[in-house]
Amino acid sequence: MSGPACTVVRAGLLTTVQDLGRPGHAHLGVPHSGALDRPAHRLANRLVGNLEDAATLETTLTGCALRVHRAAVVAVTGAPCPVTVDGRPAPWGAAVRVPAGAVLEVGRATAGVRSHVAFGGGIDVVPVLGSRSTDVLSGLGPAPLRDGDVLPLGACHAAPPPVDCVPQPGPAPELVLPVLLGPRHDWFAAAALRTLAAGGYRVSAASNRIGLRTEGPALERSRDGELPSEGMVLGAIQVPPDGRPVLFLADHPTTGGYPVIGVVPRRHLPAAAQAAPGTPVRFTPAG
Repeated sequence: MSGPACTVVRAGLLTTVQDLGRPGHAHLGVPHSGALDRPAHRLANRLVGNLEDAATLETTLTGCALRVHRAAVVAVTGAPCPVTVDGRPAPWGAAVRVPAGAVLEVGRATAGVRSHVAFGGGIDVVPVLGSRSTDVLSGLGPAPLRDGDVLPLGACHAAPPPVDCVPQPGPAPELVLPVLLGPRHDWFAAAALRTLAAGGYRVSAASNRIGLRTEGPALERSRDGELPSEGMVLGAIQVPPDGRPVLFLADHPTTGGYPVIGVVPRRHLPAAAQAAPGTPVRFTPAG
């Protein structure tokens, strides 16, 4: 490849290309997608001098490793993790200059789940419906990274800021999520609302970019049967037949037939994106 690029040396558990998503296509059945931890995505881009909608890499738990073909400026944010360049420690949460031919290693998350890796100029894969994001539900966008993949990088248009670490809040020991009840909370017994707020849930290891699944008590229904499919929004808490709440994240389906007991406001979803399996979850009815 003649232009700026990097080669995937180690893809990790799940590493995807993400930007701010492809809004406006729900009527076509296309999810919004995009970075799950948007503040981390935006910060990584700012650190390397990109616009906030430039594509970054979103890692999951185990990080990734990449060899750059041209000298690059890189920043890693989101879940704290060790960062090295050719085996030498480099700062996390800061702009790092990586020489041509060097390997950037983003290590296993020491807290949280997802780290964001920004390159000056962004990941320059071909947009689909206006976005470079990988959507694991619909399959739109580039496939999740595999060892040996070559990723094109865009041209840098701005000088990065000084190499200073930027403080970032770490994941809380308990995930507390405010919930606006509805539209189908009347499908559940009054005891179910008390159960939801009691804090008896934990993040399930079956969680993914589509939704945060929970382990804990089943929510008791007051009505049998299921709904005709209806629109689903980001942050919806859908309750499948097993009664355990599922919080819809960026790659969620646009329609569904299981009742939605409430919706978590979007500003609280980055915390959900960083909640590791086993993290206690408490839903707090609001307003």
